[in-house]
Amino acid sequence: MVTIKDVAKLANVAPSTVSRVIANSSRISEQTKKRVREVMEELGYHPNLQARSLAAKSTQAIGVIMPNSAYYAFQNPFFPEVLRGISTSSHDNKYGIYLSTGSTEDEIYHEVTSMVLGRRVDGVILLYSRINDKTMRFLQQSDFPFVVVGRPDENEERVSYVDNDNIHITKQVTNYLIELGHKNIAFVGGSINFVVTIDRLNGYKLALQDAGIPFNEDYLVHEDFIKENGREAIASLMNLSDPPTALVTQDDLIAYEMISHLEDMNIRVPDDISIVSFNNLMLSEHSKPPLTSVDICIYQLGFEATKCLLEKISVPDTLPKRITIPTKFIERKSCEQKK
Repeated sequence: MVTIKDVAKLANVAPSTVSRVIANSSRISEQTKKRVREVMEELGYHPNLQARSLAAKSTQAIGVIMPNSAYYAFQNPFFPEVLRGISTSSHDNKYGIYLSTGSTEDEIYHEVTSMVLGRRVDGVILLYSRINDKTMRFLQQSDFPFVVVGRPDENEERVSYVDNDNIHITKQVTNYLIELGHKNIAFVGGSINFVVTIDRLNGYKLALQDAGIPFNEDYLVHEDFIKENGREAIASLMNLSDPPTALVTQDDLIAYEMISHLEDMNIRVPDDISIVSFNNLMLSEHSKPPLTSVDICIYQLGFEATKCLLEKISVPDTLPKRITIPTKFIERKSCEQKK
């Protein structure tokens, strides 16, 4: 078993310095902290945080970790709404919130390790589930209280998480378009680095398979392509020899963008193409046309995740939980029977 002395020896510092790095002491330089943390990671050393917490007072704060910087995250209405749920539940229990500011995967990882090792928070909520995520792995290995909004990529049975049944929902949504007579259905948006995209893509494929419709790779447009050039992304779809007559989009923001580009191409929604989406943002019923969307109950995702985390903080032996938040399919005017 790796000890503080092993870390100190390899980092060429005193064991007391390692202890101060773990406590995030201001007396230790950032350069030394960086070197010691790198050695801790290299040796796989994780302090006994539960034992330390007995000596330390509760911070009465929880860390909320976003998939990228707050600047970009808050451009998506999902995050203010999920934070509203987190804030309500936290406030009810007299807890404050510590928001992450990292913009890359590495920055997020270092911020979380600093939060945890420095005992700046009592627990963490991850607002995403990434494939092969070292941050989630660190939290597990540290035996630190955390909850995920989204299905974990690995060790699902050992992690508490709150999610929708994304495979089932997307299968239903795709079936809805199939029942309207659509066979050429594209799946637009979402990063395959996140589990939510993989689950929704699987639900989409299952619906096609059950209907005997072959899956067409050309009908798959990922988020990276849309970010680079949304207009080109939709144009490449509509210029196919057999263009789609319907789109399943990852969220309402992508749907709005697609509708705008389609309008520029004189392709009308829903007359020429149907669109269905997720999140049911406030603007969805006022967009032109009003958008058919799945209400994933974003507020509830945040509220239940916080409730679950606070229980885990107060009762560390609490068994891992899977909480599935029900969804509502809101049918509006962006889908039409195929002519």
